[in-house]
Amino acid sequence: MPANAAYNEASLGSPRRQHPDRMADTVLPADTRDLVAALLPRAREAVLEAAALAKPFFRAGGQTSANVWSKAGGSPVTEADVAVDTFLKVRLSEIEPRAAWLSEETTDDPVRLTSELVWIVDPIDGTRAFLSGHPDWSIAVALLAHGEPVIGFVFGPVLDALYEATAGGGASLNGAPIRASGAGALDGIRVTGPKPLQDRLLRGACKRGAPPELTRVDRIPSLALRVARVAEGVIDLGLISKDSRDWDLAAADLILREAGGMVCDLDGAPARYNRPEPRHGELISAPGTLCEPVLAALRAAG
Repeated sequence: MPANAAYNEASLGSPRRQHPDRMADTVLPADTRDLVAALLPRAREAVLEAAALAKPFFRAGGQTSANVWSKAGGSPVTEADVAVDTFLKVRLSEIEPRAAWLSEETTDDPVRLTSELVWIVDPIDGTRAFLSGHPDWSIAVALLAHGEPVIGFVFGPVLDALYEATAGGGASLNGAPIRASGAGALDGIRVTGPKPLQDRLLRGACKRGAPPELTRVDRIPSLALRVARVAEGVIDLGLISKDSRDWDLAAADLILREAGGMVCDLDGAPARYNRPEPRHGELISAPGTLCEPVLAALRAAG
């Protein structure tokens, strides 16, 4: 019998968030909490198995051995992306058959818009890094309940780094609890992301006072890893250009929420998922204590 067999569609209430910037204050209905606990170990196992499919195609410092082609719009895809996507769609659908599906490599099915549960998957986040032998690529898997992430995994196979979170259950890296840095001012922060956004941040901060000292960290090719490292506290601010998708963000967003941070737009609104168009505008990822100074500086830049 599947682990979720005792649960029915009507039993899954909506997660209730008491504070928009701290998912750790989420109150899950008891049945949803029990479902998350039942699914978590099997979903973790699926992520690790998926990584084992992709890793043989990776060549550290060199070009992948996988076949590569271009999707519409010119972005690359490899046979490793497709293999991981296919494996996870089968395995995760077995684990929770009621959940709809949204991933980068699968044709979008609008049935997800009316589903209480949705798996959101990026089979390889940072495909260009994977192609070129850069270690910063990841597999990202999230489960949504009523539009809110309740399970999140971001796994960097080359780094052997498994970030994980459940709604209200905290965030971890390889089983050890993690927490965002708690930085509350721009001066001295470690920032990564697109240079134009970094330049806007600095320009706006200068308009508001003395120029802050920023440590600029090399851009991290996997957006999911960028956000996860904010959750880990090794980066204070991750800037995100427009046109990211749900599969880039949902899992890492939950991990950051559970670590005391948030992903939000430039108006301070938390990222929302499973909309008809799963595309986002400009975003920031930061500890809750740092969001307002960052948003104020970006607003001042115009």
